[in-house]
Amino acid sequence: MFRTHNCGELNISHIDQNIQLSGWIQKSRDLGGLTFIDLRDRYGITQLIFNIEKDENLCLKARKLGRECVIHIEGIVVERSSKNKKIKTGEIEINVIKLNILNLSKSPPFTIENNTDGGDDLRMKFRYLDLRRPISKNKIIFRSKIVQEIRKFLNSNEFIEIETPVLIKSTPEGARDFIVPSRMNEGQFYALPQSPQTFKQLLMVSGFDKYFQIVKCFRDEDLRADRQPEFTQIDCEMSFVTQDEILNKFENLIKYLFDSILNVKLNDFPRMSYEDAMKNYGNDKPDIRFDMKLHEINNLTKNKGFEIFDNSELILGINANECSNYSRKSLDEITNWVKRPQIGASGLIYIKFNTDKSIKSSIDKFFNTSELKKILDYFNAKPGDLILILSGMKNKVRKQMSELRIMMANRMGLIKKNEFAPIWIIDFPLLEWDDESNRFHAMHHPFTSPKQNHIDILSQSPEKVLANAYDLVLNGNEIGGGSIRIHDMNLQKLLFKLLGFSEKEAQNQFGFLMNAFEYGAPPHGGIALGLDRLCALLDGNESIRDYIAFPKNNSGRDIMIDAPSHIDNSQLSELNLKLDI
Repeated sequence: MFRTHNCGELNISHIDQNIQLSGWIQKSRDLGGLTFIDLRDRYGITQLIFNIEKDENLCLKARKLGRECVIHIEGIVVERSSKNKKIKTGEIEINVIKLNILNLSKSPPFTIENNTDGGDDLRMKFRYLDLRRPISKNKIIFRSKIVQEIRKFLNSNEFIEIETPVLIKSTPEGARDFIVPSRMNEGQFYALPQSPQTFKQLLMVSGFDKYFQIVKCFRDEDLRADRQPEFTQIDCEMSFVTQDEILNKFENLIKYLFDSILNVKLNDFPRMSYEDAMKNYGNDKPDIRFDMKLHEINNLTKNKGFEIFDNSELILGINANECSNYSRKSLDEITNWVKRPQIGASGLIYIKFNTDKSIKSSIDKFFNTSELKKILDYFNAKPGDLILILSGMKNKVRKQMSELRIMMANRMGLIKKNEFAPIWIIDFPLLEWDDESNRFHAMHHPFTSPKQNHIDILSQSPEKVLANAYDLVLNGNEIGGGSIRIHDMNLQKLLFKLLGFSEKEAQNQFGFLMNAFEYGAPPHGGIALGLDRLCALLDGNESIRDYIAFPKNNSGRDIMIDAPSHIDNSQLSELNLKLDI
């Protein structure tokens, strides 16, 4: 036996008991005749005491051990004279009578403590050591608790957990696939799934009316901050449901998670159209924890002789309440921030409504006081407020102003980490035009159903068609999205045609799905929630990497195992592959 108890459970009620513990040495302290060792395992820390007067050899043996050595001890639980209220076992310590060294350890490259001296790259290279730190360990345990609660909720709502294939067919739509060569089928390739989309639809055709899977997905795309090439989805699909029924069901799941994990009760989630989200917040992932909506002011600013405004497609502003006291230096800092390549604005216009009701603006050469006052009134500005204005092409300036809104909110202390503001974004366009490829692309995916009352105009005016699609947004982060799916073969064929697929291409890539629709496909829809992101947000964190046991870095590499890596020529030969690099 290696242990009768773990290092986090002994307390005053165990005094005088003979116990056994196993774990890693957190630290040791030699105090003359006494040696103290903090023993750590997954559950906590227990202090061990070795007395040189009682057992000299045992004490000397303990003194030779360094951090992270693995030991097994037997001893007697005694009351601690100097109690430590910071740990669960702080009222007791163990008088050790037997010590067994299970494994020695090299000196670790960083301290195995919450406040470590290891940088990100070093900790990721030695991730197995990083996970010993309580702060890292607890994030993985937190993820496990969330997964358990998700399964509990879905099982109680009659969802069936079904695994779908990991080796599937490559499809050019969407992000790039990870490709896997097949040895047994020379010259042919599998792909790793970006999502189980078609399989879960086929499960609906099969009669499994409520499916879920906590599933790995893969996308070989250029990585942005805090993205991973492999990630985990809570993937769900239901038959014979409306959009409202899906939204209500998964809103209840999120409410349940917040209640069971955080003891936080959420109100009903508001719903906002895609059009309103873009108009009021500049993006389809609005953070509604604070107000500061975007205001279009074209009618108040154009044709005033100010060339920058006159040549702009869209002019947007926000009201930064009580910020009129910003100095020129502060305004220059904000201007330089929006001019960074990541934002891409050419400049920033401001209007100060001073506390003495005077007005100062960077455009007062072109706008008189009366005209500036009209702009202030449009924003419902009060003395002490600051109006910030950007202009340019519609899509670009919306994104720029959205970024500026968030930056100002952080600067003004409007964003609180312990606040949660979920929202459903609905009524997305079904299609979006891409000038580069000169064709339509599906805004979500090619299996998304148009609104029922828009089907008749799909052929004539595809750009006007709205989709039965929806995204769940939490604190400015998309945590899930889904749609009602097409279940009619002829409608699916029409959509493929609008997306630029020939009949042959559509049949080659998705014929298996359309064929299935000929055998009685039910109306169905679903949603996929990003588990990694959900864990981070529930824990008040922004990084998903901390909630993945062995994550990749921002270049998509696993620096611990050094992957991806070259493979042996013999393996290439078996696969009938030849590299031309």
